[in-house]
Amino acid sequence: MPSPQNAIPPQSKFKGKTRRFWDRVSEGMALHELWSQFAKDARSSYRFYSAGLDQLETQPSRMRRFWQFSKAMFWAILEKLTPARRILLLVGLALLFFSAGITYGDKSGEVHIFELDMRVVGGLVIFLVLLLELADRVVMKRDLEIAKDIQAWLLPGAPLQLPGYQIAYATRPANTVAGDYYDVILRPGREASDNRILFVVADVAGKSIPAAMLMATFQASLRTLSMSGVPLAELIAGINRYSCSNSQGGARYTTAFLAELDPATGDVTYVNAGHNVPILRRKSGLVERLEAGGLPVGMFADSPYQIGTTRIEPGDWLVIFTDGIVEAENAKTEEYGEPELIRLVDRASASTPAELLQTLLAELDQFVGNTPQHDDMTCLLLKRM
Repeated sequence: MPSPQNAIPPQSKFKGKTRRFWDRVSEGMALHELWSQFAKDARSSYRFYSAGLDQLETQPSRMRRFWQFSKAMFWAILEKLTPARRILLLVGLALLFFSAGITYGDKSGEVHIFELDMRVVGGLVIFLVLLLELADRVVMKRDLEIAKDIQAWLLPGAPLQLPGYQIAYATRPANTVAGDYYDVILRPGREASDNRILFVVADVAGKSIPAAMLMATFQASLRTLSMSGVPLAELIAGINRYSCSNSQGGARYTTAFLAELDPATGDVTYVNAGHNVPILRRKSGLVERLEAGGLPVGMFADSPYQIGTTRIEPGDWLVIFTDGIVEAENAKTEEYGEPELIRLVDRASASTPAELLQTLLAELDQFVGNTPQHDDMTCLLLKRM
């Protein structure tokens, strides 16, 4: 038998169990990390529920404005539930402010009063609604994780090893799955010297599942057409025609930038289909913008596209990005902006693309703080050594 000196005091056991319980609930996160996560969730939820409330008519008095906003927010939350859950939630809320007393007498004539606090029942009803919503969320999260894995298969893995060049890319979805797409595709020629490298960055209008599904169709058409060996002009025209057949009359368009590189010479042919204008930063510090192209794909089947040409010299940087990078907002609704991105490339021009990409993502994290990410972020960097 263990001696009394070696026995663990009950207080220490309680503290140990409490600590293990807290670690399990918090997943080991510190209080400031939990608060930061809560602030992000709160901002994101408010943005979700308050979408469209800025169109409310302005009321003359502050009290009327507050009442109008509160009523609109209440309906915005309530309408996100199914009709049956709306009724349950309303019953639960009503019971929170209701208590009843039951009076009865026995054979001896003595009067008894039984207090029934319906607020407890109301709380349980609201908790039931929470459990039902949580079950839906768990199922949806599981399906989204599967969709995320499938989407990861569609994106390139390790960067292509290209002699004389360095490549880096990354994407950060605003939700579990994204509508951004990037790719680096080898287009083999008849001889090894005829090989070309196709760089692609695209951004599907919208977010989450609908955008991710359209992104998958874009990737399939791009891969199929790029393997056929057609010139870049025919490639973008074919992608546009295919996208128009799946864009719901132009409502689901896609902005895209495609650049075909001749690794031996550094010559580039490109087309910008309504995408954020990429930055070609010369070794001297001069910046060239790659604007030639046309409208986003998926809008008009006969839309014309202009093909641009340039050359990447040793020491030059090609920076291709989506609007989620430059339009990232902080708590003051200030945007990160293209000028700041260009300044970052200037400061880190001697680094590698992988190092610059890591610095960019860290700088974006510092800039936005606790502000929820409102759009997918994707960046592809190419440097000629």
